[in-house]
Amino acid sequence: MTDTAPAYTAPDATTRAAMLDTARFDAAGLIAAIAQQHDTGEVLMLAWMNREALDETLRTGRVCYYSRSRGGLWRKGETSGQVQRLVDARLDCDRDAVLLLVDQTGVACHTGRRSCFFNAMRPTGLVETSAPLIAADTLYGRG
Repeated sequence: MTDTAPAYTAPDATTRAAMLDTARFDAAGLIAAIAQQHDTGEVLMLAWMNREALDETLRTGRVCYYSRSRGGLWRKGETSGQVQRLVDARLDCDRDAVLLLVDQTGVACHTGRRSCFFNAMRPTGLVETSAPLIAADTLYGRG
């Protein structure tokens, strides 16, 4: 986290509910969520949120996603310590995707890289544009 991140102010319950009612969740009850570092513009990751995860994120200021593989809420950093603190949240024009401007602690990717978007599609094929900053086993306490 940086000391320069603006403080997040949570909307009250009535305002949160009204905003959540305008979001367009898909048939599975999910909305795409893109996490972007608030001060550099670096795109960190794409994940999914259900209504509960988005509500918790807006209420607490700590980013929470919905894990499709685990079938439940995933509070970013709960096992790795690589927390995302919300600075701002924005729905797109169709209200079917949310942009999360965050202050990322450490790496965002489960592979140990800062960003999940490290596979560049080049004329010669995929090229990794960054190396892991921390081993995944270390990140998740398996090393």
